[in-house]
Amino acid sequence: MTSISPDRRGGHDALDPSPATIRDMGTAALEWVAAYHDSIRDLPIAPRTSAAALRQRLAEPLPVEGRDFAELLEVFRDVIVPGSRHNGHPRFFGYVSAPGTAVASVADLLASALNANLPAWRSAPAPVELEHVAIDWIKEALGCDPGARGLFMSGGSMANLAALAAARHRHCGDAVAEQGAAAHPAPLRLYVSGETHHSIHKAAALLGIGRANVREVAVDEHRRMDVEDLVRRIEQDRAAGAEPFFVVATAGTVSTGAVDPLSEIAEVARRYGLWMHVDACYGGFARLAPSARPLFDGLAEADSISLDPHKWLYLPADCGCLIYRDPETARAAFSLDAEYIRVTQTEPAEAFAFWDYGPDLSRRFRALKVWMLLAHAGARAIGEAIESNLDCARHVADLVEASDDFEMLTPVGLSIFCFRYLPPSARTATTRTADEEEIDRLNERILVALQQAGSSYLSNASIDGRFALRGCVVNYRTTRADMEVLLDDVRRAAKQVAGDAG
Repeated sequence: MTSISPDRRGGHDALDPSPATIRDMGTAALEWVAAYHDSIRDLPIAPRTSAAALRQRLAEPLPVEGRDFAELLEVFRDVIVPGSRHNGHPRFFGYVSAPGTAVASVADLLASALNANLPAWRSAPAPVELEHVAIDWIKEALGCDPGARGLFMSGGSMANLAALAAARHRHCGDAVAEQGAAAHPAPLRLYVSGETHHSIHKAAALLGIGRANVREVAVDEHRRMDVEDLVRRIEQDRAAGAEPFFVVATAGTVSTGAVDPLSEIAEVARRYGLWMHVDACYGGFARLAPSARPLFDGLAEADSISLDPHKWLYLPADCGCLIYRDPETARAAFSLDAEYIRVTQTEPAEAFAFWDYGPDLSRRFRALKVWMLLAHAGARAIGEAIESNLDCARHVADLVEASDDFEMLTPVGLSIFCFRYLPPSARTATTRTADEEEIDRLNERILVALQQAGSSYLSNASIDGRFALRGCVVNYRTTRADMEVLLDDVRRAAKQVAGDAG
């Protein structure tokens, strides 16, 4: 049992352990980290467990007395790790989930130990300067104007919310901030495609704009925003007395990886005075890969860009990012005076406060892992890893196209691939007897069987109303051989489903 008696430093052993105890805890934890990174390819991706079973092993009354760290680490190793989904596995293709890197894990440990709080320069001078450096590196990677500015946030959803709030303030001024939405009686309209992330709709609801004022623009055959339909809807809304003010382009949709025509949308935004926001949370860092770079022409013309370094910068969660092309416009939306945050510094860099550019006051030191990863690996290595991810997605598409038991449902977008298994009755046009709903149901059952088997993991998407097996490659460990194993695993799951049905 851990002693809680005061020691010679005036604290308690459990709250303020000796350096030797800290070294013992750290060594044990880092030994696990090293072993985990070494063995992750051999682990089952998803656990076969239940909420009841986990709670039975974890639930207990609030501890009155403390326990030794070794006992707690044992619970972590024996219960939490086997009861977790291993997103860092090279064949975890569900959602857009990166593996995290070892150096970033160490950075998070160091950041937590320092426990810097970054609301303003005066609160954490060096960490704030390091955040500016890391943001500058990201701006350079994206090709942004040097005058742009940004900050790290919890994730893309909060970045999208902040961008919409800044755009609304630019359009409406202080009246809505002071009096609420009723101070601007004309309905505000914002434009998204049917592939846009749902966080935009949620942000519209939270900010009082209303989900009904989120206008859904058609997409083309590549699932990119149809610019002609965007113009048509803007014109319709203006004629009806509504006020268009915001358009969201997506640089890497979560369903198919499509990249909207950014330059064309930027031109429309300029023509009609709209704030152009680019949700690049998934795809933005693919600009570091030479083969994908042309897709991001026009990105720097956006008024704001949201990103998730915890996706394609291979960082552990959480770490989102928001870039403003005109930071002073954003500052007008978020700056608010209060005595307890009054800045007394007079030198501009030292009077800087992140609370003037986003909703958060307390902010953890996320910049350390971004800076440490980029400085340790370098942009070239990250770009090469992303290029390899793109190649893996194209490779699996080639394998599907060459098979008779699979079918691609949409072209590969960045590193996302959507396909389905075809039963024997659906493999040729002349003998096709299975209907689409039966194929959908079959692939749903295959997905469940695949996830439970533990060797490969896919998620799902709806493509023109059809159920798709969806995968996304955002892991530096993944190889072409993993894509071949994936298809074998899907075939094995299909046989299992057929056997279970029989």
